[in-house]
This record gives sequence, C-alpha cells and structure tokens, in this order.
Amino acid sequence: MKFNQKNLLTIADISKSEILAILDLTATFRQVLDRPIPVVPALRGKTIVNLFFEPSTRTATSFAIAARRLSADCVNFAAMTSAVTKGETLLDTAKNIEAMKVAGVVIRSSHPGAAHFLAQRLMAFIVNAGDGAHEHPTQALSDVFTIKERIKKMDGLKLLILGDITHSRVARSDISAFTKLGAGVAICGPPTLIPPGIEKIGCEVFYKLDHILSEVDVVQVLRIQLERQQKGLFPSIREYRALYGLTKERLTKLKKPLTIMHPGPVNWGVEMDHEVSVSPHSVILEQVKNGVALRMAILYLLAGGEYPKSSSTEPS
Repeated sequence: MKFNQKNLLTIADISKSEILAILDLTATFRQVLDRPIPVVPALRGKTIVNLFFEPSTRTATSFAIAARRLSADCVNFAAMTSAVTKGETLLDTAKNIEAMKVAGVVIRSSHPGAAHFLAQRLMAFIVNAGDGAHEHPTQALSDVFTIKERIKKMDGLKLLILGDITHSRVARSDISAFTKLGAGVAICGPPTLIPPGIEKIGCEVFYKLDHILSEVDVVQVLRIQLERQQKGLFPSIREYRALYGLTKERLTKLKKPLTIMHPGPVNWGVEMDHEVSVSPHSVILEQVKNGVALRMAILYLLAGGEYPKSSSTEPS
C-alpha cells in the first residue's frame, strides 16, 4: 500500500490510519538504525535537498542522516551562503534546485505557509520542517512514536505542553497528532505566551503548572523562544522558572511517574533543570534517535515507497 499524500505539510492532511501506518514503518527503520551498518538501499539514486532558511541543528541533521541511511544523496542548502543573499526569491531558488532533478525538498522557513507555497509550484515532494510558528509535522510524529514506544497506549493518555505556546510550531502539530490518536492535550504557560482561542483546536488551557502537572502522564516542555519574542511577555527568567520551570523539586512532589519530552534545544535552568533531562523519566534522547527513523519513513513514503505488509517486512 502506498502513501496517499504527495507532500507532508501539516498533520491535518493525514488521517489517523495513515499516522499509525507511518509509526509502524518507523518501528521498522528504528530496527535498521540499531544494526552495525544502519543503511538500506531504498532511495539509492535519488537526491534530497535540505532547504533551511532558519538555523537548525537537530532537524537539519536528522533529515540529512535519514536520507543517507536510505542511500539517497543529500544536499544541504545554507541560505546565508546562497544567492538568496543577493535577492533571489524562494521560488527562484526552488525552481533552480528542481531543475537539478531532485526527488524531494525539505524546507524550514520563518514564514508560515512557505512549504505550502512550494508544494503548489514544484513537482518534487515537499516536507515541512517547520514554517514560522505554524507547524512542524515530523517532530510531532516523532513525539507520538516515542510515547507510543514508551507507554504503549495512546487512547486516554494525558499530555501537557508547557511553555511558550505562542511561538511554537511543535505545540500546534503535537496537539493535532496526539488528539487524532485519542490522547487528551492540555497546555500551560503564562497568559502572554498562550494565543487566544487555541482551545478551539482541541486542547485545554491552564495558567498554573502545579494545578495540572499531577494530572498528566506526559509533559512536552517547550523552549522559551527569546529570539521570536517582543520584550515584556513575562517579568523575568527567574520568575518564569519559579512558576513554570520543570525543576527537580517540582517533580519530587508528584505521586506518579511523569514522562518528560523536549524538542530541543533546552534553555538550562529556565524551562527545565539538567537533572530532570537526564532522569529515568526523560525520553529526550529517544526523541532524537526516533526522529531519524521517523524521517526515514517519511522520505521513503513520499519518494514512492510502500508500507510494509507487516512490522517484520523491511523496505527494499
């Protein structure tokens, strides 16, 4: 069975059954990554371009490794050293890249809708690796896979997304992905960092962390994105940590274990203490490794690959 989508732009475009099939394929590729030689020839002869207009370490590297693990050629496009600095438009850049016969383009941009813009104009498949504060679908799918592997269930699970919701593309994609699979989602943060009306997309809103933390199974901690913010959204870093920081002291008061995620990078001592990130309850490094397997699955499917007939079937 082939994937029904030409591109991956938003979680809203894919169904629950498609998400579950993607997670099954991710599990297969996760096994590949544990081999002594973690490579399959699935995309041999194809070229993937990473078109990143914003700084990125984890996502850009994850896509590059995923492509190479599939035996594809991967070209990393750095906007600051390209003709973009000379006035070349996004469409000009993409058209020139496509003329070089690439199979797919992975794009990150500070502009919401940039991936959709390319998808309407290019023959190559497009993967949205983050568009402004809009969506980050592969991160959400990786988060879902990580929790499904850790906790096994999704229906009835309670997820809390904590922190800078307003400027987070991960939050919006996570809300969509987890609710599609039957989880309940709550968000928490300062009122100035929670967009009005966000509950309409399927989440509950809380402003006091200690009131909700003991009620959830998983917490996704978000980075305070100081580079995207205007001044004055909260009084001070010290006050933010006191009210919303996931500290060791706060966790010791809980009566049940809590699974902790963070899409990275972390502002240590602000939204999370380092001791918390390395505790047995943290799955942050699992998120990173699973992100490679998930992106292998997405690139493979969008390049024309089929879902495996069973979890033991290896894509070829």
